[in-house]
Amino acid sequence: MSEAFFRTEMLPQQPPPLRETGAVKWVRENLISSWLNAILTAVSLYVVVVLLAWIVPWFWNSVWIADSLSHCREILAGRSGGCFAVITERWLQLLFGAYPPALYWRPIAAFVLLFVALAPMLFTGLPRRMLWFSAAYPFLGYWLIWGGTPWFAVTAALGFVVAGIAYRAFETRGGAVPLIAAAAAAIVWWVFLAGAARGALDAALPVGIEFVRSDRLGGFLISMIIGVSGIALSLPIGILLALGRRSDMPIVKMSCVIIIEFIRGVPLITLLFTASLLLNYFLPPGTNFDLILRVIIMVTIFSAAYIAEVIRGGLASLPRGQFEAADSLGLDYWRAMRLIILPQALKVSIPGIVNTFIGLFKDTTLVVFIGLLDPLNLANAIRADQKWNGIYWEIYIFIGALFFAFCFAISRYSMYLERRLKTDHR
Repeated sequence: MSEAFFRTEMLPQQPPPLRETGAVKWVRENLISSWLNAILTAVSLYVVVVLLAWIVPWFWNSVWIADSLSHCREILAGRSGGCFAVITERWLQLLFGAYPPALYWRPIAAFVLLFVALAPMLFTGLPRRMLWFSAAYPFLGYWLIWGGTPWFAVTAALGFVVAGIAYRAFETRGGAVPLIAAAAAAIVWWVFLAGAARGALDAALPVGIEFVRSDRLGGFLISMIIGVSGIALSLPIGILLALGRRSDMPIVKMSCVIIIEFIRGVPLITLLFTASLLLNYFLPPGTNFDLILRVIIMVTIFSAAYIAEVIRGGLASLPRGQFEAADSLGLDYWRAMRLIILPQALKVSIPGIVNTFIGLFKDTTLVVFIGLLDPLNLANAIRADQKWNGIYWEIYIFIGALFFAFCFAISRYSMYLERRLKTDHR
């Protein structure tokens, strides 16, 4: 009987077979893993080659300097190519609309300062003192874009200061009393006192910059104003609507349910027409209610209704133990929501919230139907010009690239935020 064989040394490590690693492995597993996948891969490659054979020469032969579409065609001399000279000539119009060219520095400054204001809220590691500038930016941005006296923005900002003082004064009462007191104080200030304060400041210090009417605003500028304002305002309103819908108080709950279901059941274009045509019938005679402000209000309410449902889903996904843990710590309702419940619910709801924000920003193009000079409306005006009559793709590619850049940046940040807030190990 022979003795069993026992290995006395380990075999040296060998590299994996070429077909089981690298690009070859990826191709085998993803492109030709079966006969059906191989056919689909071949068809897809054929379609890509055909499209590239048409698109690449069109971009490669593009004309960027010309006086008109006919001039572009003369330069192309029968070749396939785009006439991006219309962008070279009209890109400022597509960005700023009819805004006075001598004052372009003001919306540019507001755009740059927007990122300065957003930085401490979006990224950690920055000085928290910058949040004071973030709080002041909405009023500074308004003054830079519209101009006029700065005291309108100052008195509007003082309403929030008055609200903060009222909140501190009633903070010991607990519950919803501080919030109600803060809201009541702000409304009293804005409705009854802000006008007199603004008049006194104007008389004492008559300073300001050139005023620009709202009908001069247009292009991507107006999309940014409506989109950024709607995004910034709809999130806190959506949170309050979501909490109100889950409230145990019947009046609060039913009010939030009616608002959410009504807004979600009505197309945005209907709300925009309401803001444009019908809202003036419910205002006192002679009231000058800016159309852009009306659109911002309607867009904000529309987006807030959808965000409320997204956040309600996040709240429903939390286990009951989280609510019981907050109660066991002796926290009241608002502290429990602020410190324990909402951070978890918002983390779960990030994809849905970002999706709503992206949809909101793209929906700003619907203002074309109420006469505002958004990029699409300006594109129609440019195409109506005899020099550029008949041009299509180039303008819409430029507009689409602008919207894609903004929406892509939002989606990239949401992915960064999800990675930073990820606490599991999967």
